[in-house]
Amino acid sequence: MDRAKGLSAYIAVTAAYWAFMLTDGALRMLVLLHFHTLGFTPIQLAYLFVLYEIAGMVTNLSAGWIAARFGLTSTLYVGLGLQVVALIALSQLDAGWALTLSVIYVMVVQGASGVAKDLAKMSSKSAVKLLAPKEDGGLFRWVALLTGSKNAVKGLGFLLGAALLATVGFVWAVIGMAAVLAVILVAVLLFMPAGLPKGRKGVPFSEVFSDSANVNWLSAARVFLFGARDVWFVVGIPIYFYAVLSDGTTEGNRAAFFTIGTFMAVWIILYGAVQAWAPRLLGAATRPEGELVSAARRWAGWLAIIPAVLAALALAAGDPAPWLTTSLIVGLLAFGALFAVNSSLHSYLILAFTKDERVTMDVGFYYMANAGGRLLGTVLSGATYQIGGLPLTLGTAAALVALSALTATRLRPEPAATPA
Repeated sequence: MDRAKGLSAYIAVTAAYWAFMLTDGALRMLVLLHFHTLGFTPIQLAYLFVLYEIAGMVTNLSAGWIAARFGLTSTLYVGLGLQVVALIALSQLDAGWALTLSVIYVMVVQGASGVAKDLAKMSSKSAVKLLAPKEDGGLFRWVALLTGSKNAVKGLGFLLGAALLATVGFVWAVIGMAAVLAVILVAVLLFMPAGLPKGRKGVPFSEVFSDSANVNWLSAARVFLFGARDVWFVVGIPIYFYAVLSDGTTEGNRAAFFTIGTFMAVWIILYGAVQAWAPRLLGAATRPEGELVSAARRWAGWLAIIPAVLAALALAAGDPAPWLTTSLIVGLLAFGALFAVNSSLHSYLILAFTKDERVTMDVGFYYMANAGGRLLGTVLSGATYQIGGLPLTLGTAAALVALSALTATRLRPEPAATPA
C-alpha cells in the first residue's frame, strides 16, 4: 500500500468519524434528557439504550468480517448513511403515542444508531493498525491520538445535545444533525482517496472468533471496564444532577440541561485528552510490551478505589447535599483521568496482540466486548439507581473495575510482539 495514499485515506476516515461521534454524543444527551422530562423512570431510560448496545455487539462481531470481505471504506459509508436514517426516524416520534410504543420505537431507532456507530468505529480503529509507524511507540501514539480526539469530539457532542434541546427542541435538533451528517457522507463518497484495503474474497465468517488467549482475556477485561463506566454514566449521575439542579420549571430544566451537558462534555473531553497523553505518561516509546501489559493490571486496580470511596460518601450522605455533589464532580473527573489511561492501554494492546491479516476481525471482536460492557453497564445503571440509588450504582462500578483488574492478570506479552 502506498503510504501517502494510505495516510490521506486515514485522515478522511478519521475526519468522518469525528463528525459521526459529534452527532452520537449529542443524540445520547438529547434522548436521555428529553425522555426524562417526559416522565420516564431510570429503568425505562436504560431500556432506550439497551438495543443500541446489543446492536453494537452484533455489529462488531460481523463488521470485522464485512470489512475483511468488502473493504474498510464500505463499512464507513454504511455507518454514516444508517446514522442519517436513524436521526430522521427519531424526528418522527409522536408525543401522542402510548408510553410502551414510544419506548419500543426509540429502542429500535437507537439500535440502528448503534449499528451505525460501530461500523464507523471499526473502520477507523482498523485503519490505524495498518498505517501507523511501528517504531518508537508509533502504534501507541497513533491509537491514543485517534481515541483521545474522538472522545473529545464526543464530549462536545454531549454539550451540543444539551444546548440544542434547550434552544431549538428535540425534533429540530435531530433533523439538523441528520442534514449535516448527510452532507459529510456525500463529501466522503465523492472525495475519499485510495489507500485502504478493498477486501479479500473467501474469508470465512468463523474467523471472527479469535484463537488468541490475549485477545480473549483483553476483551473480557474490556467488558468489565466499560461496564464500570456506564453503570453510573448512562443514567445514575445525569438523573442525580437533574434532581439537584432543576426545580421542575421550564427555566429550571433549561439550566439543568446546560449544566449536566457541560459536566458530561468536560468529563469526556478530559477523558480524551488524557488518552492522547497516555503514551507519554507511560513512557511507551522506551518500554517493552511486557511492562505495558503489567501496567494494564496496576492501573485498573488504582481505578477501583475511586468509585468505592464515592459509594461510601453517597451512603453516608443519605440524601443529595452540596458537599456530596462537589465530591462527586471531583471524584468522577479523577475517575475519568484514570479510566482514560486504562482504556488507552487496552486500545494499544488489542492492536499489538493482533496481526495485520486479522486486524479487522480481532478489532471487531474486541469492540463487541466493548459494546457488551456498555450493555452490562446500561442495564445495571437503571436497575441499581432505582433499587439502591447512588451508593449501589457507584459500588457496582467499583466491583466491575476490580473484575477488570483481575481479568487483566491473565494477559501475557506476545512471543513475537511488534515493538511498542
